[in-house]
Amino acid sequence: MNGLIMMVIAIIVLGGAYLIYGRYLARLWGIDENAKTPAYELEDGVDYVPADTNVVFGHQFASIAGAGPINGPIQAAIFGWVPVLLWILIGGVFFGAVQDFASMYASVKNKGRTIGYIIELYIGKTGKKLFMIFTWLFSILVIAAFADVVCQTFNGFAADGITTVEANGQVATTSCLFIAAAVGLGVFLRRSKLNKWINTLVAIVILIVCIAIGLLCPIYVSAGAWHLIVFLYIAVASIAPVWILLQPRDYLNSYLLVAMIVAAVLGVLVANPTMELAAFNGWNVGGQTLFPYLFVTIACGAVSGFHSLVSSGTASKQIKNEKNMLPVAFGAMLMESMLAVIALIAVGAVSKGGVIPDATQPIIFATGVASFLVKLGVPEGISMTLITLSVSAFALTSLDSVARIGRLAFEEFFVDADTDDADLGPVAKVCTNKYFSTIATLAVAFALAKVGYKNIWPLFGSANQLLSALALIACAVFFKKTNRQGWMLWIPMIMMLIVTLSMLGITIYTKLSGLIAMTTENVGGDALQLAFAIALFILGIIVSISGLKALAEKVNTAKA
Repeated sequence: MNGLIMMVIAIIVLGGAYLIYGRYLARLWGIDENAKTPAYELEDGVDYVPADTNVVFGHQFASIAGAGPINGPIQAAIFGWVPVLLWILIGGVFFGAVQDFASMYASVKNKGRTIGYIIELYIGKTGKKLFMIFTWLFSILVIAAFADVVCQTFNGFAADGITTVEANGQVATTSCLFIAAAVGLGVFLRRSKLNKWINTLVAIVILIVCIAIGLLCPIYVSAGAWHLIVFLYIAVASIAPVWILLQPRDYLNSYLLVAMIVAAVLGVLVANPTMELAAFNGWNVGGQTLFPYLFVTIACGAVSGFHSLVSSGTASKQIKNEKNMLPVAFGAMLMESMLAVIALIAVGAVSKGGVIPDATQPIIFATGVASFLVKLGVPEGISMTLITLSVSAFALTSLDSVARIGRLAFEEFFVDADTDDADLGPVAKVCTNKYFSTIATLAVAFALAKVGYKNIWPLFGSANQLLSALALIACAVFFKKTNRQGWMLWIPMIMMLIVTLSMLGITIYTKLSGLIAMTTENVGGDALQLAFAIALFILGIIVSISGLKALAEKVNTAKA
């Protein structure tokens, strides 16, 4: 197998899925182009802000992609390229895209409310409370893992602490310029009200200028210092109005990310790299079994519970017309699956004799894709910088969204859909304060980030996929209680429950055994991971039972 054939297969499968399956679901569920969406009905200039399709798509795609579709397929490649490719394509179409579309659809039909509120409305308040705890814990894991990825791509020094890494310094400069430029772009987009093509041109010009300055003026700061800077940034991003930072930054980055994917596809078509990986290496490799490890590791590239939080937590509040949900939710997920395929081709191209290089996943990805771009005439040094910048941009844009989602989850735990703010007690008033909830969320995430994303990733994957199962259960209940067809959610829901509870069980056993036998090298980190795994397992079980009971009930309710 070579990269060209793999790419053609992916394009046909994913493109066909959008045109056939995506449109089928839109017709089956019912899209009302004349309905007033929550973005207009509840417009507040902070979270509910109507935006053009390309802007919301940029936010959705940049937020959901993160480091997941890059790290996951490369880690899972130890099993061979066949199981990885199959899960990316099958999972991306029938699991991930369906979940993202269903989550956004259910949210838009319920005033842009989150999955947590949907659980409260259709399952019960207790289920919602437990789900919000789960979401908060999960958000902490995402923040910790992705913040560490970002800081490593910004780290201006090599392992010796003296030698500078020019590509990382250039990425750091460019990313900082992106943030500053995003604020200016946000003000411009809000006040200018110009044609979307003019806005696009302005965004692309800003993007090019930032990259050019970044290439010429690298800054060299250590990873430890970047941890403090990045957490300070996401603290601000989580409470700022979406139009001034979240929307424009994701909009700006989306052009970089889509351009990188298009360039990588063209590079693969020209380079036609050989897959230096075996098709299948067996069911047990390096102490890891294909089930459930493969389905947990390849999270965002196939199905990811985090997507349901973005679809229902931020993007649904920006949808101008219900017809935009198909390209924004279903389309963005398929684009992410394409990125996962590119990551698989990249690791296959740089491997030697079936052996994956001993390097971080972002470096492996950047090296592989840069080698493709060289075939297009892009200098190797610039290629490495641009790809590293893209990886960093993926992770940083996810941080923007998940920090806000974590904050909102913390706040939502203390209020119900029918709660009057005037009736809040003193504790609830403090805990629903956006500044307090932000500090409470980021403080725990900062401590966990010190463990390092490699140690966090398996736990993140398990929690992520369990969250997917819970979101699918919530959507299935919504569809049933509003007399809509939800049969396509059942198989993904059941499979994700089995996969993730199995993986969490393995994690609990492994960490507990290591702590009891005193064979662990990081007692504090493993104890923290064990506590998270136990909490997520228990919460997942309880919320699942509540949801499945509601799903089994006989109802006859009119459509929402």
